[in-house]
Amino acid sequence: MKATPFIEKHLELGAKMQEFAGYNMPIEYSGIIEEHLTVCQTVGVFDVSHMGEFRVQGPSASRFLQKVTSNNIDALSIGKAQYSCFTNENGGIVDDLLVYRFDTEKYLLVVNAANIEKDWDWCVAHNTEGAELENISDNVAQLSVQGPKALSTVQKLTDLNLSDIPYYSFAIGQLTDEENVLISNTGYTGAGGFELYFRPEVAGKIWKAIFEAGKEYGIRPIGLGARDTLRLEMGFRLYGNDLDDTTTPLEAGLGWITKFIDGKAFIGRETLERQKQEGITRKLVGIEMIDRGIPRHGYELTDIDGKTIGKVTSGTMSPTRKIGIGLGYVETTYSKLDTEILISMRGRKLKAKIVKPPFRKP
Repeated sequence: MKATPFIEKHLELGAKMQEFAGYNMPIEYSGIIEEHLTVCQTVGVFDVSHMGEFRVQGPSASRFLQKVTSNNIDALSIGKAQYSCFTNENGGIVDDLLVYRFDTEKYLLVVNAANIEKDWDWCVAHNTEGAELENISDNVAQLSVQGPKALSTVQKLTDLNLSDIPYYSFAIGQLTDEENVLISNTGYTGAGGFELYFRPEVAGKIWKAIFEAGKEYGIRPIGLGARDTLRLEMGFRLYGNDLDDTTTPLEAGLGWITKFIDGKAFIGRETLERQKQEGITRKLVGIEMIDRGIPRHGYELTDIDGKTIGKVTSGTMSPTRKIGIGLGYVETTYSKLDTEILISMRGRKLKAKIVKPPFRKP
């Protein structure tokens, strides 16, 4: 297994470690529920150095990205980040990602850890525009500082005015005494905060500084277990569960990042335009339990008469709501809000209903 620059910190803190996307990662420290609530109420720190980063540069960079991503790159201003996805010829999602724009010819793509090699091969294979591509994943460390006290914590370490960085925007500046740190007002928790990108060589120093800065707020390290429950309470999709090469952005409720504008001939556009015109036959929905139970990935969904209508893609017991919640694909006919459905759990049929995420207020 590969390791992030923070592996020794995780082991010192007694984290429960597990393989994730080829990396030895912390799943939990003090417990998923406690860590989840820490992020919602104060501030927590995630090691997300396993994520992938690609540089895209040169005069043809924007043309290349306009072709391989579903969102409109031309609408992305300098200093802004954009949520998007790579789509294949059938309209399926190769991966979802963030695109950062540094200037007119310089971008950074942040991709899912499990898809680094797949995404890199995809970009190289479709780079007929001659954009300059560089996989810098092994040369970037990343921490995500999330929660209501994240701004106060990180602000102690930089002269940048973090209040001047809007949501889905970023700045490059000094953090502690490290120059050229990317400080991004993004995250995967719904609790607010910043994602920090820097050289792996200074990882230990930055980790220490962040925890000293957040000590008065009760800062804690947070594992991937709570990262998953936090994103699920917000209804954020997880690649490999809610998104994959066979699910389209329209089916996944991501039509808002799929732009059918003039001059944007992105991969899979014709298929997706046809699907939009004809209508989707399945839809990703939020699921909230009526009976007591926890929906899990792969559980069958049926109507009240027992007809199979779909499957759960993600599920958990909500730490803040104390009820079972999930996401899943159902036949469009059954996607109306408050529709009662049944979930097959170990031979039992338990009642649930269709809801619109998020499951908690951000």
